[in-house]
Amino acid sequence: MPVRQGADVIEPKGRLGVLLVGLGAVSTTFIAGVEAVKKGIGQPVGSLTQMGTIRLGKRTDNRVPLIKDFVPLAKLEDLVFGAWDIFEDSAYEAAMHAGVLEKDLLKQLKSPLQKIKPMKAVFDQNYVKRLNGTNVKTGANKFKLAQQLIEEIAEWKRKNRCSRVVMIWAASTEIFLKQHAVHKTLESFEQAMRDNHRSIAPSMLYAYAALKSGIPFANGAPNLTVDIPALRTLAEENGLAICGKDFKTGQTLMKTIIAPGLKARMLGLNGWYSTNILGNRDGEVLDDPESFKTKEESKLSVLEYILQPDVYPDLYKDFSHVVRINYYPPRGDNKEGWDNIDIFGWLGYPMQIKIDFLCRDSILAAPIVLDLALFLDLAQRAGMKGIQEWLSFYFKSPQTAPGLYPEHDVFIQLMKLKNTLRYLRGEDLITHLGLEYYD
Repeated sequence: MPVRQGADVIEPKGRLGVLLVGLGAVSTTFIAGVEAVKKGIGQPVGSLTQMGTIRLGKRTDNRVPLIKDFVPLAKLEDLVFGAWDIFEDSAYEAAMHAGVLEKDLLKQLKSPLQKIKPMKAVFDQNYVKRLNGTNVKTGANKFKLAQQLIEEIAEWKRKNRCSRVVMIWAASTEIFLKQHAVHKTLESFEQAMRDNHRSIAPSMLYAYAALKSGIPFANGAPNLTVDIPALRTLAEENGLAICGKDFKTGQTLMKTIIAPGLKARMLGLNGWYSTNILGNRDGEVLDDPESFKTKEESKLSVLEYILQPDVYPDLYKDFSHVVRINYYPPRGDNKEGWDNIDIFGWLGYPMQIKIDFLCRDSILAAPIVLDLALFLDLAQRAGMKGIQEWLSFYFKSPQTAPGLYPEHDVFIQLMKLKNTLRYLRGEDLITHLGLEYYD
């Protein structure tokens, strides 16, 4: 939503509640990381809000403050964490089980992590077939379950004395769903919840509950979730920020860095083969073909949008793009992303690029969760409602307004994000036209 340039942004007073759907590897790594930073035993590496800077004015002005000093973000000390999960493990037990962070580090953080106990989750195994847990809500229908969430959110906010709350989906990938007629209006959506319609997935109930509770919502999975007319309308009407979908971490991050470089140099592409090996809960879930289909749709769209084969048919028409995800338990959270890229250059001569990214999925995702929590809260205090396309930087499949294609080039995304922050504070936007010396 457009806001007035240099509009007054309400200062972040009081505690900011961060409600996480899912208390698995990503959420526990995020929470433990914030606690480690607060204790001075870790650095928030990968977090733009904590370590990033922003250039203001002319290059000769040498004004390059930290982003957290430029815009009024909530302090880490003011964050309060809550979560839902289908397992009863505390954040400490879940983090130990996830095996992302070293046990010696987690033991230093045991006290705050043990205090975080997950609330019973809204869960239906029809949407995530490889998981099953007992810490699950029951209700007469999906509408009743959503009402339980709304009541629970209000009680959690009161109990934890939070002045503001944001919600982030950090749970598993659901089966692939297309938009259905019941998603068109809020009325049809609510009736579909009462009817237990198959097109209403659990993630949508969380998004609905958040938006009904006056809470901004971010979707960290490729699920359809909030990317439907009914919930977009609800966000607009209630003046709430939404964004998604699917955290951009390992292999897709590499694609959004490398593909713009190939296009910038007008190097052609014959094919890009990608395979992933991962062994955590995410890998187990994606071993189900229906959940993989949701993830595949998110991953496959990236190159098409960046390379624009319709605009550059001689370079990118009919390139082959294959994505594979393989569940391999010994790998754990240390995902391996392997890419074989067949390119061609001058006179059509072929070349190859090979990438083997031995990444840690949750280590890359944790700072994304932090930044989204803080930026969503900022957007809310700035009066920005609806889809926040300036947060596309964090997603594999960015949410856009109907009729607009998503921008996947990570460098353009970063420019859009920083220019939005400049705009909020009444600073000149950076265009790199090089005209500052002639002002």
